[in-house]
Amino acid sequence: MGAAPRLSIVLPALNEAAGISATLQALAPLRAAGHEVIVVDGGSSDGTAALAAPLASRVVASERGRARQMNAGAAVATGELLLFLHADTRLPPGADAVVTTALQRGARWGRFDVHIEGRSRWLPVVARLMNWRSRLTGIATGDQALFIETALFRELGGYAPLPLMEDIELCKRLRRVSRPACLHARVTTSGRRWDTRGAWPTIWLMWTLRWRYWRGTPAEELARAYR
Repeated sequence: MGAAPRLSIVLPALNEAAGISATLQALAPLRAAGHEVIVVDGGSSDGTAALAAPLASRVVASERGRARQMNAGAAVATGELLLFLHADTRLPPGADAVVTTALQRGARWGRFDVHIEGRSRWLPVVARLMNWRSRLTGIATGDQALFIETALFRELGGYAPLPLMEDIELCKRLRRVSRPACLHARVTTSGRRWDTRGAWPTIWLMWTLRWRYWRGTPAEELARAYR
């Protein structure tokens, strides 16, 4: 890929009125640089879509479910590269430049390192483990802001309509095409779940769910446990 690609940042949201404006304002420099920000609302009841409308390139309504919402956003995206961003996650400054560099070096997809923002003193350790595991396995989570060539995403059929583990399932298919670019630049994501449930109970839950997924437990059953 020669010239810098145009990014389509796809942001699935559900009842994110408390933080959606700040998230989108942080993306304003990327919009000003010509990139696209697509918010996909999954039926919010708190006015998320109305708050997002003046701050996004486009707001799309979709069935509820992160995988379905991200697919809906990707379907209307016009950029050469998709970047999937959770509503409680912030990209680092110059994210478009570091992604472009990775693509110019031959990557077709990748993810960022993650920093988890919260009260627990264990969160930096959790983040380091997540980043290390991802480099080792070539599997990323949605908190790490996956980016993928639009053509490749569509060729693979997008996200499977799973209620949980949709990011891991997609990474497994992407990994058959190529290894990911594991960027050292860090996104910052909210540690609200970790703070609410406790760091170690959340770690145990996440690893248990992942282990059960690898053992073949249906994603629907895992989603019930995750809630």
